[in-house]
Amino acid sequence: MIYHKPVLLDESIKGLNINPNGIYVDATFGGGGHSKEIMKSLKNGYLFAFDQDDDALENTIVDSKFKLIKANFRYIKNFLKLEGISKIDGLIADLGISSYQIDVPERGFAYRHDSILDMRMNTHSILDAKEVINSYSESDLAKVFYEYGEIKQSRRIAKKIIDQREERDINTTFDFINILEGLYSKRMRNKFLSRIFQAIRIEVNDEINALKDLLDDVGNLLNNKGRLVVISYHSLEDRLVKNLINKGNIAGYQEKDLYGRINKDLDPINKKVIIPENKECEENPRARSAKLRIAEKI
Repeated sequence: MIYHKPVLLDESIKGLNINPNGIYVDATFGGGGHSKEIMKSLKNGYLFAFDQDDDALENTIVDSKFKLIKANFRYIKNFLKLEGISKIDGLIADLGISSYQIDVPERGFAYRHDSILDMRMNTHSILDAKEVINSYSESDLAKVFYEYGEIKQSRRIAKKIIDQREERDINTTFDFINILEGLYSKRMRNKFLSRIFQAIRIEVNDEINALKDLLDDVGNLLNNKGRLVVISYHSLEDRLVKNLINKGNIAGYQEKDLYGRINKDLDPINKKVIIPENKECEENPRARSAKLRIAEKI
């Protein structure tokens, strides 16, 4: 399977500050780009990688210091426990959808391909995009578009979908896009459709709740001085990561001790969020929205 070079690869690997004898986790294996770079720095250390996509499993690395586990990253703590691991020295997560998944038409992630509405990262999951669009109530659809796409006209979009599906099922990406015509200007087409497809994809894969589960566990998983490295691609993800690092929890409220110090597990390494340089964005358009945050266990 051909995957593009990961966004902000050098910066993220440097941010891990790899201990050659440490234990690390690549939470989003994909094409194995991050894992391969981490392996170069390991001597007696070990790397566990996770991915729920069957296609990603074909990119596994044959090495005695590496193990790829087919699972959603929300279950990392449980799977590591089965391996006898309670603490790690670093975790990297490159969130969202991979370029490979977008480029395969039959996966149904991209609005530029006419294909069955799918959008499942784990192709064994029951819920897919077709089910969301054809069975969710008007209020539930509006909630998905508002919360996960940050779209103000979510109710209007939901109503148009409901009206259309009373006549016939919505089966393909182009069927769906045709319904949405008239709700956006030609200039805003790509941005509008990107947000719509993002919202449905997040719902299908329960991405935000999965990220919350991971972030809730990471403070206890990391050894002292262990590193958390996260690349996000939209504000919903980045806000959760930023809150955890700066406020001590994903909700974003501050708890202080008797001395006025914020109760938190992590300190930011990069005070300012890291974004790709222009050259990288030109080579890989997906990089334009990437934000890298690095933190260290206190």
